[in-house]
Amino acid sequence: MMYWSKLLSAQRAVSTSRPEEIRSQFQRDYDRIVFSSPFRRLQNKTQVFPLPGSVFVHNRLTHSLEVASVGRSIANTVALELRQLPENMGNDLLYELGSIVAAACLAHDLGNPPFGHSGEKAISSYFTEGNGQSLRNELSPEQWSDLIEFEGNANAFRILTHQFNGRRKGGYALTYASLAALVKYPYASFNKGKRKKYGFFSSETNTFKQIAESCGMPCLDDSIPVYARHPLVYLVEAADDISYLIMDIEDAHKLRILSTEKTESLLLSFFDPAENANQLQYIRNMYEEVTDTNERIAFLRAMAVNLLVQKVSEAFLEHYESIMQGSFDDSLVGVLQADLQEALDNCRKDSVRLIYNHPSVIKIELTGFNILGTLMDEFTSAILEPDKTYNKKLLSLLPEQFKPTNTERYSQLQSVIDFISGMTDLYAMQLYKDLRGIA
Repeated sequence: MMYWSKLLSAQRAVSTSRPEEIRSQFQRDYDRIVFSSPFRRLQNKTQVFPLPGSVFVHNRLTHSLEVASVGRSIANTVALELRQLPENMGNDLLYELGSIVAAACLAHDLGNPPFGHSGEKAISSYFTEGNGQSLRNELSPEQWSDLIEFEGNANAFRILTHQFNGRRKGGYALTYASLAALVKYPYASFNKGKRKKYGFFSSETNTFKQIAESCGMPCLDDSIPVYARHPLVYLVEAADDISYLIMDIEDAHKLRILSTEKTESLLLSFFDPAENANQLQYIRNMYEEVTDTNERIAFLRAMAVNLLVQKVSEAFLEHYESIMQGSFDDSLVGVLQADLQEALDNCRKDSVRLIYNHPSVIKIELTGFNILGTLMDEFTSAILEPDKTYNKKLLSLLPEQFKPTNTERYSQLQSVIDFISGMTDLYAMQLYKDLRGIA
């Protein structure tokens, strides 16, 4: 069983408290992420659609801000009920659930490389299909596993906790509660079996272990190892699920990939005529006043999000005991009632069929493969043979924080990936053009 007295650990890798501090420890986490360079760079990273022209759609930064807003609402709703439980009476830290979840939501995409999820695949493909294949025998099985399945989630944890050259110990020195709430997959890549994703690289295994122990998260399987999820992870995950499913539908409407009729149908399907009669009447009344099409869709989106916030909060409380025991093996969105599941499934199906396979999305993925594949090849070659004239010039472009400090192969390759994964779409594209001599 996990307990909030340990789960809400304000411990940091490095103590940075000040006696005059007027913010809580967890509010400081939120602020540190907002003011960080990796967070600012999200404004020029693709969410789904190519970076906007005249029509503004979501990028990684606006998506992260919206996820944080949704996550805070879910957490505050849950906290209101948890504070009523006898075992939680007097635990004022429960007031901070909204701040912790919002901070983790802000950070959840920090590790995503340029060009969306295709960027992850491009980095992995360099080692599975490209020239990186030749390096396998120079790495341990655990290290090789990290490289052939590069994972943005694990990279976010590394960005926030790793001591890069010239930087302070502990990275951004966030509280252990915020860091634990970020890690949706509390195990490393090696030996993960059929699990699709993982939460930290082998290089950060000891860091996560220290956080898990501080927060009282039990180890469920010593052989991998796999830890129990921090309960707040479920809220962060739900906020992300709600945001990307609903917002992608709204973006597709703005770009005229989905018709107004189709978009309205998808969003209205969340409201059961019997259970949500009041909300549907409110929508009809609003439609009489609001005639602008985009404003109507935005209103429907807000209503759908508000409904899902309430439902996933109820789902957390319904499964509270198994969540606190570390035995709940699903997502909150995955245990919603049948009509909501059907509405969500319809959004997923149409998103895959009409949005994620749209030519504009496929083109940006192909662009990402070409650009990141080339950059991985160029900089890895330079790291491996640094004395060549061309490579010396190329390595001079590496920021000081990413320059390798030893000749250990895994560390060298991580330096390249740290540099490339942190690029914005626009910077990666320009650097590619510069190296290829394209005006």
